[in-house]
Amino acid sequence: MTLAEVLQQAQTLSAHERKELVKLLVDSLEFPEPAASSHPKTGVQIAALLNQMAPIEFVDPEIEDPVEWVNAQRRKEANRLAPYWKGDK
Repeated sequence: MTLAEVLQQAQTLSAHERKELVKLLVDSLEFPEPAASSHPKTGVQIAALLNQMAPIEFVDPEIEDPVEWVNAQRRKEANRLAPYWKGDK
């Protein structure tokens, strides 16, 4: 049976029956349960995780002022996206 056939049959139902059908269909969907977090990590565990991570490369480490650093990143992103805004791509 195709979906079109199922829809055609469903359209013959009363409004109340269609509403019940929708509820049954939604209830039949399986959503994965969110992974339950066991216990929050301790400071020692977090420090161990950070020590296991590979070193990261800082972007523009020479800019010490946080506001200027953010402005520099915004300028870079604007320059990168400029061709799209102008319709060149």
